[in-house]
Amino acid sequence: MHSTNLLLEEPIRMVSILEPSKPNFFPAMTKIVGTLGPKSRSVEAISACLKAGMSVARFDFSWGDAAYHQETLENLKLAIKATKKLCAVMLDTVGPELQVVNKSEVTISLEENESVVLTPHQGQEASSKLLPINFAGLAKAVKPGATIFVGQYLFTGSETTSVWLE
Repeated sequence: MHSTNLLLEEPIRMVSILEPSKPNFFPAMTKIVGTLGPKSRSVEAISACLKAGMSVARFDFSWGDAAYHQETLENLKLAIKATKKLCAVMLDTVGPELQVVNKSEVTISLEENESVVLTPHQGQEASSKLLPINFAGLAKAVKPGATIFVGQYLFTGSETTSVWLE
């Protein structure tokens, strides 16, 4: 009877995956955490990160779906096997954030004291007057006049990297 291993397709003994340490080698106590995302999720990119010293791979669950993160995890397992470097996995489970969907990637400028409409219809084009968002239940979740925080990493050229809409 075969045992089921969730992380690896075949059992690997610790001695076969670790590179031998040099005599009198003092391992680093510092851990390097790397967030795996669109630019760093290929086997090649993850392998390079592992070789450079990454010891913890962070998965940011505030975006992406389960299939996306599963594929990244599979790539991490392949990179670990190829480089023979161990790597812990950290899940950032803050949960989904309200994000503007700007498929055209055209720069949007928001001015203070101007009105902007948030819409759950992600097919509409984003502009300074209309922001498609990734949350269909917003109308039920807030009341008129409520302050809404629109995710970090959204804006540049402002005093902050986020915006509060009132």
